[in-house]
Amino acid sequence: MDLITPYLTYVIALAIAAVIPGPGVAALVGQSLGGQMRSAVFFTAGMALGDVTYLTVAIIGLAAVVQTFAGAFVVIKILGAVYLIYLGIQFWAAGTNSTAIDAGSGRRGFRALLAAYLVTLGNPKTVVFYLALLPTVLQFETIGVAQWAVLTVLTIVVLFATMLPYALLANRTRALMTRPRALRRLNRIAGATIGGAGALVLGQAATAALRRA
Repeated sequence: MDLITPYLTYVIALAIAAVIPGPGVAALVGQSLGGQMRSAVFFTAGMALGDVTYLTVAIIGLAAVVQTFAGAFVVIKILGAVYLIYLGIQFWAAGTNSTAIDAGSGRRGFRALLAAYLVTLGNPKTVVFYLALLPTVLQFETIGVAQWAVLTVLTIVVLFATMLPYALLANRTRALMTRPRALRRLNRIAGATIGGAGALVLGQAATAALRRA
């Protein structure tokens, strides 16, 4: 097997998994519909950071840690979900006042990154994905720092390449809607999308907590 084929297989598998819409994609689209392209970039960065964290966990072989601290991951998931719901309420309440949202975009950039990171970390299925994928494309036991660095860069590139088109399309849709009534509708769609994503994540966390009870 040549050196390129394993990484190409990794990129294709990750791209397919990433492009499938889920709570993270819904929240990202909501950010962009709400006029927050900058925050959407931060949100994508948070998702990428969460994936890299789980990629690292998988490579080091700490899958057992995920099981040991399953309760902590439920708490992380709840925190991420609560923030998404809070952000959704903000967009919904903004109506046609995009200025109020845009004014806080600088402060909200890091918060968007943190929310995406928490949502990603709150999904242990991500580390299962990497644990299942890595042995099929690389010699799992012999992965070193160099291979980890290459996989990290590929993960970030793939996630930005697959996520940002969602954000750009949503942001362009908002740019075309200039009338107050249309802006109000978009803000509420953004709020419902982000809040709905948060509610879905919160429901998953509640289900996980009940299973552990």
